[in-house]
Amino acid sequence: MKYLVKEFKDYLIGEKNASQHTISAYLNDLTQFEIFLRETGHACTNSQIQIEQIDRLAIRSFMGQLYEKSNSGASMGRKLSTLRSFFNFLCREGHIKTNIIKTIPIPKKINRLPSYLSVDEVFRLLDLPKATSFAGARDKAIFEMFYDTGIRISELVKLSLEDLKIEQQTVKVLGKGKKERILPFGKKTTAVIKSYLQFRADHIKKMTPPSDSPGLFLNQRGQTISTRGVRKIMNQYIRANNFPKNISPHSLRHTFATHMLEAGADLRAIQEMLGHASLSTTQKYTHLTVDRLMETYDKSHPRARTKSRISGHSSTVVIE
Repeated sequence: MKYLVKEFKDYLIGEKNASQHTISAYLNDLTQFEIFLRETGHACTNSQIQIEQIDRLAIRSFMGQLYEKSNSGASMGRKLSTLRSFFNFLCREGHIKTNIIKTIPIPKKINRLPSYLSVDEVFRLLDLPKATSFAGARDKAIFEMFYDTGIRISELVKLSLEDLKIEQQTVKVLGKGKKERILPFGKKTTAVIKSYLQFRADHIKKMTPPSDSPGLFLNQRGQTISTRGVRKIMNQYIRANNFPKNISPHSLRHTFATHMLEAGADLRAIQEMLGHASLSTTQKYTHLTVDRLMETYDKSHPRARTKSRISGHSSTVVIE
């Protein structure tokens, strides 16, 4: 099975142009499935997995094991999607005749809205880093970039100096599927980034030898900061300042979309800024507060209106 997984990986890289994150997730899922087959003996002959012998029972048993281990519906669905893509590839290449996974239903998942911050909370978070040192200026610039653009953490760590256009107040982002988009940011973020760039230049000079990293955001060693490094930085601020434990970089992305929507931004504009291929994906990131729903109801529903047109005149209608 390993050589087939290797072929699948080459296909993801060469033809699908998949991101490293996607490839890693696919390979992890396939490794977990292979371990399951070996441990249970499904489709195994003389300790060798026979790919053509994998049947519906093997797949459903695998999903059952995931359920017993308390995997969420979303996690199980993703792993089944990985297997479906893998078996589609095997069919295309002639390794198997039919993709038996097509007939297996995707587990139901509970749609949970990602955590987000109120306007007051996000402003408090943005004010926490003090731009009096390299680390403080960098952290402040990272937080501002997250909230001002809705950028993904994987996109943020890939940013280079060349992607940043200070005068135009835009940044070029390489998103999923190698798709580029231009994101605007405001005057406040512009000032914060300018301050950080000064600290960044001084920080690079202090390195021995001087750093030549092209990354926009650097760690203390002068290297491009990693997603793990960004998460660690945010967690330190969250834990030390009484924020909810489930707040993450993705929370700021969702906060960006939520606040834009509540301020009247068009959903398709938000979709473009978030880099979503489908509008339905954007709708999962955005939601309306109860107050806004009630306001819309009061303005729009006929039985909630307080005025009615009678013979061309307005009259008050009391609704009991």
